[in-house]
Amino acid sequence: MTPPKPKTGFLTPDRYLFLLSLLVAGTSFMENLDGSIIVTALPAMSKTFGVPPIDLNIGVSAYLMTLGIFIPVSGWIADRFGIRRIFTLAIAIFTLGSVLCGLANGLVEFVLLRIMQGMGGAMMIPVGRLAVLRNLPKEKLVKTMATLIWPALAAPMLGPVLGGLIVTHTTWRWIFYLNLPLGLIAIVSALLLAPKSGEVEAPPFDWPGFLLTSFSLFFVMASIEMGAQPEPQWMMIGIMILIGGLLLTLGYRHLNRVDHPMIHLETLKIQSFSVSIFGGSIFRITISATPFLLPLMFQIGFGLSPFLSGSLLTAIFAGNLLMKPFTTQLVERFGFRPILIWNNVLCSLSILACAFLSPQSEWLIVLVLFAGGLFRSLQFTALVTLAYSEVPKELMSTANTLFSTLVQISLGLGVTVGAIALRMSHLAVRWFHLGPQADLPFRIALLLVALLSCLALIDAIKLSPTAGFNLLKNKKMPEKA
Repeated sequence: MTPPKPKTGFLTPDRYLFLLSLLVAGTSFMENLDGSIIVTALPAMSKTFGVPPIDLNIGVSAYLMTLGIFIPVSGWIADRFGIRRIFTLAIAIFTLGSVLCGLANGLVEFVLLRIMQGMGGAMMIPVGRLAVLRNLPKEKLVKTMATLIWPALAAPMLGPVLGGLIVTHTTWRWIFYLNLPLGLIAIVSALLLAPKSGEVEAPPFDWPGFLLTSFSLFFVMASIEMGAQPEPQWMMIGIMILIGGLLLTLGYRHLNRVDHPMIHLETLKIQSFSVSIFGGSIFRITISATPFLLPLMFQIGFGLSPFLSGSLLTAIFAGNLLMKPFTTQLVERFGFRPILIWNNVLCSLSILACAFLSPQSEWLIVLVLFAGGLFRSLQFTALVTLAYSEVPKELMSTANTLFSTLVQISLGLGVTVGAIALRMSHLAVRWFHLGPQADLPFRIALLLVALLSCLALIDAIKLSPTAGFNLLKNKKMPEKA
């Protein structure tokens, strides 16, 4: 790999790393914004395509499932063909797919173009992050990850507001055209900044591993997505779960037996990495479910306008940004394990507090959401940083692939889990005659999500007190939680 390494002049190594991180963060923002901004445009798009709005959910689902299928292969492709080439190509495919989605005039055409866009997005984010990780000294991991993760936190908050403004004042097509100038800037920047080639010679491609893992993820994600539909077909869902579970079992056995697996599962033996994978996935599901439930509660339960409902969520974004400068100091002061334990408690309490909000106290809504933004930003950064803290350099590519796959799946499943929690809440209200209040099912759903968030504590408590110790500048043993 041959990244630019000027020692003098404007583009010093530190500035190069900062600009590369900014580029990857920008592309991540494009991809995450695209997944959230489209939701507000579905009614307008349904009129253009001449189909019910619910039918357009297949476009959202097809995009997310494409990400889940193709992210696992991103590490091998980057090693085989070079980071700069694949990163630039991925941005180009994503941008072109976005523009073509804006030109679509039918549902089938739109879904196919969303799949194309998802293929670009599946390569864009993990390959970009890998470019940073391979040039990143361990001591700068905490600070750099704080920059890289903010798009995943900010985009879901800004998407509904920006989408509402675009649909209200122009046409839904500009939601996709918006990516054209951003994509062109990113392509030029990638050609200038991304490393030229892969770090290691890629082994033979593991076709059985790719097919088994990709199709298992497809069946599992599709079954969960079907479970969130208004009239789920439980027999079909059960069959798909069985098929997905069987393929996943076969894939796990295959990856553990072959010499050159697509994903090296030995990274899961690293405790800091496995905690970020398993407990971290629970946390990511809950923080993705909350922005789905809150706007619905504000509009249907509280009677607020769509624009005001979306605007209130920007308080979470403000909390995310305010926490960013303090993340490194907090991790240095307390260590990873205490942060992940106590901040997880605060994250769960902030979700629980949302269940008791009232439309008469908008200032309290803003305060609770702002506090939740602070806590989730710290937790998200700590988990992502911890994931790579003890991974050896030779396993960084496969660790990044596995981590990126499960992060994308957990964030995508957050909306589905929120929808399932809401369905369960509606059933509970009807079965137990809890009352006619329009906001009650949403409050119960938020309570269920808060309880789910507490499960992430199990992994955090098991974490070694010295986890991530090699990243701390202050080499004193962190205090026990």
